[in-house]
Amino acid sequence: MELQDLPEGCIAKILSCTTPVDVCRLSLVSKAFRSVAESDTVWDCFLLSDFTSIIPISSTSKKDLYFTLSDHPTIIHQGRKSVQLDKRTGKKCCMLSARNLTIIWGDTVQHWEWTSLPESRFQEVAMLQAVCWFDISGSINTLTLSSNTHYATFLVFKMINASGFHYHPTVLSVGVLGGNSNTKYVCLDPNLKGNHRLQELQFPKVRSDGWLEIEMGEFFNSGQEEKQVQMKVMETTSHIWKCGFILEGIEIRPKHV
Repeated sequence: MELQDLPEGCIAKILSCTTPVDVCRLSLVSKAFRSVAESDTVWDCFLLSDFTSIIPISSTSKKDLYFTLSDHPTIIHQGRKSVQLDKRTGKKCCMLSARNLTIIWGDTVQHWEWTSLPESRFQEVAMLQAVCWFDISGSINTLTLSSNTHYATFLVFKMINASGFHYHPTVLSVGVLGGNSNTKYVCLDPNLKGNHRLQELQFPKVRSDGWLEIEMGEFFNSGQEEKQVQMKVMETTSHIWKCGFILEGIEIRPKHV
């Protein structure tokens, strides 16, 4: 018996045990596979139950709903967080907005300004006016993420007429509360000139949405127990005044190897 000669229920079961990318590829095998690959039975397996309960999205099919959730971030928690599906795996992605993070001097107007940008997914972003103590931190509960998943965290920001970031490295760290943290030194200014020592460090990359991002670190979420993952961005040793940094948030998404 050929694989495509199996009953539709068997084919649906096989497809639901793969990934969304595999389903799209297997839909090209035969008409039988193509029909089953469009069915709600298959795509319902890739939709997280908590997504469908908190997101009031109407869709003609579960496949359409899946791609809506993977193509467009959904804002939750009073505008302080976004959730999304990773298109390749169906795993959960989250972004903590600037308002969902702890920013030292963040509520002092001469140091940080809270404003809106049309290109941001959130209503507010934090614009650095002037600080010499650059310190941003956040945390996320592992139970809000997909289990059995290798995650990476990314600082998402812009630099506009920035200064003060090209004299000393910025420290990024990610770790589970009570455990070890991974720490690294990076340069946040993509337009660095003159400091050959910093030019050897990791630099941010431009995202498809126009923002910059730089990987902070990674962790594995088994999902077997509740843990807090802590993330930190800090440059407090140079005592040089900094400005021109615009913070959108920290994104946590599956790491593709």
